[in-house]
Amino acid sequence: MAEDTRPVALITGAARRVGAVIARTLHAAGYDLALHYRRSRDELDALVAELESARARSTLVLQADLADVDRLPGLVDAAAAHFGRLDALVNNASAFYPTPLGTITAQQWDALFAANARAPLLLAQVAAPHLKAARGCIVNITDIYAERPLRGHAVYCMSKAALRMATFALAQELGPEVRVNAVAPGNMLPPEGSPDAARQLALNEQTALKRQGTPVDVAGTVLWLIRDASYVTGQTIRVDGGRILGV
Repeated sequence: MAEDTRPVALITGAARRVGAVIARTLHAAGYDLALHYRRSRDELDALVAELESARARSTLVLQADLADVDRLPGLVDAAAAHFGRLDALVNNASAFYPTPLGTITAQQWDALFAANARAPLLLAQVAAPHLKAARGCIVNITDIYAERPLRGHAVYCMSKAALRMATFALAQELGPEVRVNAVAPGNMLPPEGSPDAARQLALNEQTALKRQGTPVDVAGTVLWLIRDASYVTGQTIRVDGGRILGV
């Protein structure tokens, strides 16, 4: 496929964990990638080296703190200018930490909503003309806890619920040219720095498939929504092994 005809995806939070797996999956499927990171430059450099060894001139590195709204248009503009097109936006970057009731601060609210709701919406708004031209799509990474609360994480859950609603609103506003969907992981990677085998076993038992999912499960669903689901929009696909059922 010629360089200027390959589809292009912008992925936020692409350096590590689920974002890096999404990047590898889309790249293997033939997408060129604009890869955003905030602080994890070493991890992103390693990922870019891996992807470029497979296909040269197929990546663009973009750095920004997504809480800085002035930086958001530049991410989209740089991706579109570099590759000449933009076919998909994957809003993967996320902030996650507990906010126990009685200790919640305005700063925590602002930080969680900035990363998890405001930035994805504003990026979608800037990207919309490019995506309309390509008849492309947006995939937002939400969470099953956008539908049910996680104890001690009220603000995180509310911010992801806002992103879930943004998915519906954007699908309505941007159709018919642009499809907008969400992927809601559950019982996936544990939070960083808190491995707890007993808790993981308990979560598995509360999941219909009795096992933990992997980032590959999320990435495969993202690829399906972008490449294959041509009549799917305004949907949230739960990738949680049945965790939402509370079995």
